[in-house]
Amino acid sequence: MVGRVEVPVRGPGVPGRTRTLVYQTWGDEHAHPVFLLHGTPGSRLGPRPRTFDLHKLGVRLIAYDRPGYGDSDRNPGRTVADAAADVDAIARRLGLERYSVVGRSGGGPHALAAAAINPGGRVASAAALVSTAPPDADGAELDWFEDMSPSNVATYRLLDRCAPDVTELGSLLARNAEAIRSDPASLLRSLDEELPAVDRVVVTDAGVRRMLLVNYLSAVGHARSPGAGPARMDPRAPLGWVDDLVAFRTPWEFKLAEIDPALPVLLWHGEHDVFAPLSHFRYLERHIPSARAVLQPSVAHFAALPAMPQVLAWVRDRAREVRSGTAPVPGR
Repeated sequence: MVGRVEVPVRGPGVPGRTRTLVYQTWGDEHAHPVFLLHGTPGSRLGPRPRTFDLHKLGVRLIAYDRPGYGDSDRNPGRTVADAAADVDAIARRLGLERYSVVGRSGGGPHALAAAAINPGGRVASAAALVSTAPPDADGAELDWFEDMSPSNVATYRLLDRCAPDVTELGSLLARNAEAIRSDPASLLRSLDEELPAVDRVVVTDAGVRRMLLVNYLSAVGHARSPGAGPARMDPRAPLGWVDDLVAFRTPWEFKLAEIDPALPVLLWHGEHDVFAPLSHFRYLERHIPSARAVLQPSVAHFAALPAMPQVLAWVRDRAREVRSGTAPVPGR
């Protein structure tokens, strides 16, 4: 099911203005609801378990296009923290009293925001897979760029050097978006030299590759405008990507320590990740002491995709335990 919800535009100078968020659901509508927050770049059509498997898991999966991606309107100046209100607006539209939140890669910080801010206390459990650490960790407890892939380092360095002007970053990502529209597989090929061998094994799987390609293409929009005429770039398409990167490198507007110790949180990471290095996972582990931290040896970033069913089962079970009052000690 595809739905839309109108939410406020960020900022004091836009009273009464709204923007549209587009979401989609899969699985049994009476099963436990779990929001799956997509990576960067990404969309609601990103990798997910099959509907048949969701029914077996007892999970109703909900995903949405973050502002500026896919069919959702941009929210200029958004921060990581803004995701908490967006998720909750969709939950209220669906009439959900309690729900879980799972974020993979670029969705990880946004899932942690929902856990920390927890509007109305409706977040029952959360998980962040292969997530980066907040920017204020840089230089204090870790080198944010150490062991990170060269392409990620170059992109973030460009952002840091030019901010708050994102013109150069926007031009770079616009070129990348145009290349993806022309050939969705180009992004995977461009990353191939940086991928650890264990990640290459994951992304050569035909099913995984197909989901990733659909995800990237839907994230940046279609090259051809409605009706007849030559292909042209949708000027809005890369803006979600730009806004994600800016949000990751500016204050998240919440503290990891604000996550309630009674709220079950899972941190999942691959030992050889080069897009969200291991030091980021260790930082999150130290600053969310109640979290259950799982480090998988001999795997990397994209191993989070086949791990998703187990993660969904974990947040489902922890939410049930919290509701029944039988939850174990956090972090166990």
